[in-house]
Amino acid sequence: MRFLSTFLIIITLGLSLNIFCNVLVPAPVAAKPLSFSHGALYGRNFAGQSLAGSGFANANMEGANFSGADLRGAVFSASVLRNANLRGADFSGGMLDQTDFARADLRDALLVETILLRSTFDYTQIDGADFTDAILDGAQVRWLCSKAGGVNPKTGVATRDSLGCP
Repeated sequence: MRFLSTFLIIITLGLSLNIFCNVLVPAPVAAKPLSFSHGALYGRNFAGQSLAGSGFANANMEGANFSGADLRGAVFSASVLRNANLRGADFSGGMLDQTDFARADLRDALLVETILLRSTFDYTQIDGADFTDAILDGAQVRWLCSKAGGVNPKTGVATRDSLGCP
């Protein structure tokens, strides 16, 4: 008998906790885009973070880590990403014009429908990056095609195909 009443108390507490967690506690609100524009963000760690729509215009992020970050629709205009770890980051629909990617790691990154006009890619690793429908200067495409290889693990698109390389 004692076991049965203990069991009923545990069940009642469990149901009460379930109701509290699912009904009385409000659902989390989607994160608002953040602004890091004009920031000195040397070596900052943004790995795996959800930063969709955030602003990084005119920011210096040399050596920063954005690996695996969700940066869809983010603005990086005129920023410095030298030596940055951007591996597997999703920049889809973003604005990355006039950005310095020298010695950055863009392997497996998604740059689908991004604007990359006048950006520089000196010694940048791009194997597996997907540039499908990205807007690039002709000289940038020729330079990137000279070192493009690999297939993006998320989209299955070859880097050379996404750049329209011959």
